[in-house]
Amino acid sequence: MFGYLVANEKLLTSDELKRYKSAYCGLCRSINSRHGLLSRASLSYDLTFLVLLFSSLYDSESSSGTNTCLIHPFSPRDWFENEFTAYAADINVALAYYKARDNWNDDRSIFSASFSSLITGAYNTVCSEYPEKLSAIGGYMTQLAGIEKKGDPDPDAASDCFGKIMSEIFSVREDRWKDSLQSAGFALGKFLYIMDACIDLEDDAAKGSYNPFKERNGAEDNRDYFYELLSMFMGECLQCFDYLPLVDDIGIIRNILCCGAWNSFYRKYPIQDGAADV
Repeated sequence: MFGYLVANEKLLTSDELKRYKSAYCGLCRSINSRHGLLSRASLSYDLTFLVLLFSSLYDSESSSGTNTCLIHPFSPRDWFENEFTAYAADINVALAYYKARDNWNDDRSIFSASFSSLITGAYNTVCSEYPEKLSAIGGYMTQLAGIEKKGDPDPDAASDCFGKIMSEIFSVREDRWKDSLQSAGFALGKFLYIMDACIDLEDDAAKGSYNPFKERNGAEDNRDYFYELLSMFMGECLQCFDYLPLVDDIGIIRNILCCGAWNSFYRKYPIQDGAADV
């Protein structure tokens, strides 16, 4: 489910774009410092969303700077880091490990098998840091694999599992915001799973891979059907976020949820000429 929680950078102000990029660079630095250079290959903008969300919700001391790196040796980049950058770095590595193992199980991808082997040590470190959380996430991953293996046609079964995974990831502290964060994570997880399924529908049908919507492959009303379904889960997610006292970076957060998260959908299902959006 990587690749959806990204900003629509064209709609960010210059200050917002700078902040967004600095959160991303801070995440990259944190992955490198905590888990080594190879683990940086798992870097994803999706986890930058977590950094911005938790940094907006909680007061946390941050460090910042401007440096070059291996990827940008001649072009210094701004960055900032805090405790949530470290948390997002750990979760990024864990999710990358699960994704690589899933790709190996599904497609027998040698690259994915090799990559998962290379970051096994980093993954084990994360498991030792968050044993209960990673045990729960691993359990949901196993349930999800079982649902997909038996070809369960009920999209709620698989998306609920991924919603529970995201709910665990969003549970960062035992405090009064935990329930709202978990509810937001659950709704967002369902959105992400359904989004991935509707984007990959044709490819999954061609390869014979699991997709809960395989019976809808080729249906003329897929755009409207998926848009309504996705809008329902994103609406639930946004409602949960409304309970949170988010101030800093709220523009970026809403950009990601209301615009960037839909980029792939609009590329796959463009608005037809002469038609209004749903």
